[in-house]
Amino acid sequence: MVQTATYQPRLKTLYSSELAPALKEELKLTNMHEVPKLVKVTVAVGLGRAKDDKRMIEAAVNTVSKITGQAPVKTIARKSIASFKLREGNIIGLKVTLRGDRMYEFLDRLIAVVLPRMRDFHGVSKKSFDGRGGYSIGINDQSVFPELSFEETTVSHGVQITIDTTGKDKEQTRALLAAIGMPFEKEKK
Repeated sequence: MVQTATYQPRLKTLYSSELAPALKEELKLTNMHEVPKLVKVTVAVGLGRAKDDKRMIEAAVNTVSKITGQAPVKTIARKSIASFKLREGNIIGLKVTLRGDRMYEFLDRLIAVVLPRMRDFHGVSKKSFDGRGGYSIGINDQSVFPELSFEETTVSHGVQITIDTTGKDKEQTRALLAAIGMPFEKEKK
């Protein structure tokens, strides 16, 4: 029987071999199991204004499935709100949850390829931590993802990316994301 080599994402290998021991020392933790690690990445698209536009919904489904490699789940309004012209059962967004190898691959592409392609990019905000191990990034235009062709980006919409970690506070989460290469904005002088 021939054994085939199993594929391991570059970022996952780097984390387990080099980054986790370095984080243990940096954060002065006593046990390797206390070291913060990535749990999941959620990619979401809100369809607020275009909830009735089938072309916009199809474009958003195509975008999310191409950049994540998974089919998105449609989020549906649970109750009607007249002031927003929203009816119960309307599709109001899409989301995908990435875990394991797909999560590491997506984050690697996000950090190395997508963020540097953004126009006037000076780093991601240091204020987007939720204090419980979560970090959010909002991207206004999906055209920065290299998986999408020019024709697929004619209908413009934003993408919200939420990274969940086991970090106990902002400092642990920031240390983990900085270690994997997240480009935080520089301090203003």
